[in-house]
Amino acid sequence: MPESMGKVCLVGAGPGDPELLTLKAARRLREAEVVLYDRLVSAEILTLADPDAIFIDTGKEEGHAEAIQQEIHRLLLQYAWEGKRVIRLKGGDPFVFGRGGEEVLFLRQHGIEVEVVPGISSAMAAPALAGIPVTHRGVAASVTVMTARCKGGTEADWSKVARVDTLVILMGVKWRERIARHLLACGRSAKEPAAFIERATTSRERVVETTLGAIAAGKVAVESPAVLVLGAVVKMRGAMLSLCARSVA
Repeated sequence: MPESMGKVCLVGAGPGDPELLTLKAARRLREAEVVLYDRLVSAEILTLADPDAIFIDTGKEEGHAEAIQQEIHRLLLQYAWEGKRVIRLKGGDPFVFGRGGEEVLFLRQHGIEVEVVPGISSAMAAPALAGIPVTHRGVAASVTVMTARCKGGTEADWSKVARVDTLVILMGVKWRERIARHLLACGRSAKEPAAFIERATTSRERVVETTLGAIAAGKVAVESPAVLVLGAVVKMRGAMLSLCARSVA
C-alpha cells in the first residue's frame, strides 16, 4: 500500500439531463483523474470531466452484474492506491439502488478516503417532470420506492406495499407483467392509474399512461430504462401539465 493514497468520490449523475447535475458533482468531475461511469450516465455529463482523465465504462450486463461489481471494486482500489482522484459516477443517486453503500464499505475496509455527492434520483425527478406529484394533500400521503429485483436476483416482497398511496418502481420494465399480477394479488386495484416514464428528463422522454390491470394483461408496450408510477396521483398529470404550461407562458 503506498504512502500517499488517492481519494474516491461517489457522485450521483442525476436522472439524465446534464442541467440537473449538482454544482458539487460538476466540480468533482472537473477535478477527476479517473472516472468509472455507469451505463445510464449521459455523454453530455461525461464531457464535463477533464478530457485527459481515464474513462472506464462499468455498465453491468445482465447475468454478469456480480462479477462486474467485483471488477469495479478492484479498479477503485487500484487507482486509489496509485494516488489518483477517482470518481465513481452513477446515474441518479449513489444510495438509491446504486450499490453505493457496498462500495463505500469496501473502500473504507481498505483504508480509502471516500466522499459522497448525492444526486437527484429518477424515482422523484421522473414523475415530477412528467407532471406527477408523488405526494399531494388529500390524494397521497405516502410514497414508497422499490426495485424490481433484490440481492441475488430474488423478487421483492410486494405484499409490503399493498396499501402505499404512491408506488414508484425502478428497473421493473422487464418484469412489469409479473409485478402487476403480484400487486393485484396483494389487493391493489386493476383500475389503479399507472404511468411509465421512459428515458426521463431527456429529449427522448415518453410517458405511457395506463392502469395496473392493463400492465398485468400484457397490454402495455414500454422500453427500458423507465420508471413506473402507480397511484391516484397519476390522474393529476393532465391538470399539472396544463397549469405548468400556463405559468411558463
